[in-house]
Amino acid sequence: MKMGYEKPLEEEDMPLLGATDRAQNQYSVFLEKLNSNKKHSPDTAPSILWTIVSHHKRGIMVSALFALLKVLTLSTGPLLLRAFINVSVGKGTYKHEGLMLAAIIFICKCCESLSQRQWYFRTRRLGLQVRSLLSAAIYRKQQKLSSSAKMKHSSGQIMNYVTVDAYRVGEFPYWFHQTWTTIVQLCIALAILYNAVGAAMVSSLVVVIITVLCNAPLAKLQHKFQSKLMEAQDVRLKAMTESLVHMKILKLYAWEAHFKKAIEKLREVEYKWLSAFQLSRAYNSVLFWSSPVWVSAVTFLTCYLLEIPLDASNVFTFIATLRLVQDPIRSIPEVLGVVVQAKVAFTRIEKFLGAPELNGQVKRKYHMGISCPVAMNLCRFSWYEDPSKPTLKNINLVIQAGEKIAICGEVGSGKSTLLAAMLGEVPKTEGTIQVCGKIVYVSQNAWIQTGTVQENILFGSCMDIQRYQETLLRCSLVKDLEMLPYGDNTQIGERGVNLSGGQKQRLQLARALYQNADIYLLDDPFSAVDAHTATSLFHEYVMCALSDKTVVLVTHQVDFLPVFDTILLMSDGEVI
Repeated sequence: MKMGYEKPLEEEDMPLLGATDRAQNQYSVFLEKLNSNKKHSPDTAPSILWTIVSHHKRGIMVSALFALLKVLTLSTGPLLLRAFINVSVGKGTYKHEGLMLAAIIFICKCCESLSQRQWYFRTRRLGLQVRSLLSAAIYRKQQKLSSSAKMKHSSGQIMNYVTVDAYRVGEFPYWFHQTWTTIVQLCIALAILYNAVGAAMVSSLVVVIITVLCNAPLAKLQHKFQSKLMEAQDVRLKAMTESLVHMKILKLYAWEAHFKKAIEKLREVEYKWLSAFQLSRAYNSVLFWSSPVWVSAVTFLTCYLLEIPLDASNVFTFIATLRLVQDPIRSIPEVLGVVVQAKVAFTRIEKFLGAPELNGQVKRKYHMGISCPVAMNLCRFSWYEDPSKPTLKNINLVIQAGEKIAICGEVGSGKSTLLAAMLGEVPKTEGTIQVCGKIVYVSQNAWIQTGTVQENILFGSCMDIQRYQETLLRCSLVKDLEMLPYGDNTQIGERGVNLSGGQKQRLQLARALYQNADIYLLDDPFSAVDAHTATSLFHEYVMCALSDKTVVLVTHQVDFLPVFDTILLMSDGEVI
């Protein structure tokens, strides 16, 4: 607080979380346990749920002990009240019994409060750890999804998995102990009631059972409503994301009203399922909040009919015990709702984490002396993972270290797909592929992150002034930086909105050059700049800066071709 008063806080001023609470550590241990489970039973897929449970079993057990202690200390209240009443009417067994009971009540209330705080804190912390490891697992999985899996799980859905589903699963550890402590508390309360009013307790039990049975059919409906609600939410979020990303096009074509109607229709569907789910919860709440009144009314009526004597001792004990019955009964609908939501959320996450991954090439670290950084032998690739529908076929390619390869061909011939295959993005159906070394890929459409020009070029690497200045020079960015208001510290907006197409492409080339990789895959990066700048960039960048690197360049500019070692002409997914 003092430091924040004296100066604006920087990222390094903020203390880190404890080692056990960090997402990286949690995910590493989770992955370790998942892999060990795979080794023990290679034929069956390991359960993600049981892996998480086994990872956190100590924390679950300790918080369970505190939850049990809280229930037991809470249940002593009616018994101690009964003993107090007996003392007050002269039925005490020894002289200082009142003082002893007061001391016991004080100790019990202290234990109840402390155990409840420990239970809540430990389960919330456990929930945070589970949520962070699931978020990390979803993020890692999303980077390895196969092309067919990407079609089933849109970016909007993946966002939902992290923000909604992982959050609900993270909330569940707190509610997990509520499920079984509710039953324990109910059983103890019924036992105390039997001790207080005898056979009349049976009528209380009957009312409780009828209340629970009336709710049973709705549990399945709640599960269905929650599942449908999450599906509707995914569709609506996908439409929202697409419309926001392409807002410029919507404005230019004046399509705002049309898209507004489309999103409102999706909202209506989402609202329908949300209403159904909330109405079912409202029914639960009305049923369970009114049940304590029915329990007390029916019990006292039974006492009257069975002529069970009611005195101060058993009446006050009954009223005090009624609170023990009220709390678990009232929490049942909320517990059921949370359990249903957590089950739906975890099923969705488990389905996503079990989605097929890329089965691309085997990569290994680059060692000096390897003469062939890229080798493909009789390869066939298919975006659909279907051997009968190949996107690329009969690919035989060996690229020597330091070689310059040009790839030409008409639109849709498979040039960009061949680069994607080298990256391991396209599922391989036949043949063998081996890529050795650090790869840098420059896409046809420039990808710019929100931040400064310098941050975009460094991209997380350490600053080397000499290499940085040389990179700016090779990518013809020096004059551009002079025109920007703050030079390389100028903030770039969302997706490079304040840069021209050529500047964005050159910035992307600078980022690639600064990484100092072994293999450079360039997907027609000079198409966004004018002919003069393209020629200058080609000689400065490809021929000089990357003179000793392995370069694979997709291009339509035939002027550059004479200087290449090999030219591949592609047509219909084949090198002809």
